[in-house]
Amino acid sequence: MSQKNDNFIDKTFTVLADILLKVLPATKDEKQAFSYYRYGMTAQSSGDYAEALENYYEALKLEEDPYDRSFILYNIGLLFGNNGEYTEALEYYHEAIELNSDLPQAYNNIAVIYHAQGVRILEWGDQQTTLTSLERREDDALAKRCFDEAAKYWRVALELEPNGYQTVRNWFNLTNRPLRV
Repeated sequence: MSQKNDNFIDKTFTVLADILLKVLPATKDEKQAFSYYRYGMTAQSSGDYAEALENYYEALKLEEDPYDRSFILYNIGLLFGNNGEYTEALEYYHEAIELNSDLPQAYNNIAVIYHAQGVRILEWGDQQTTLTSLERREDDALAKRCFDEAAKYWRVALELEPNGYQTVRNWFNLTNRPLRV
């Protein structure tokens, strides 16, 4: 997508968000929370993660609706994940799911983190020439547990969004894992 189209979409979103804030019945705190969330999304899309995080935290202070909070928490998880802070990202994704169990993208992102951990463990083991066969088996078992966790969360994502995540379906086929357990 071109920069011109991106700007058009951002401007359209901003105009629609402003109209919604004026028209919808909402408390002052709800409107302020939505404004912070919107500013956070804008900052996040422009790569200003520190600004986005600051706005999301402000939105969390004001937002009381669990459904809306789940999206704020999810976006915070995205920011931490993008910065390689996977433990923090997992915490926010899990918090988002606690508030909104119908968030397939959060389940998917949790699975992606576990899958990446499994891959890293296997790659690290392949680079080690001095591992004993016992250490190699332990690494393989740890990687398998990571892949099993990924499969668990991907199954939920696929259940919530049956027509999505084709690459995940391919992974299940390639690894001979059942889609359903």
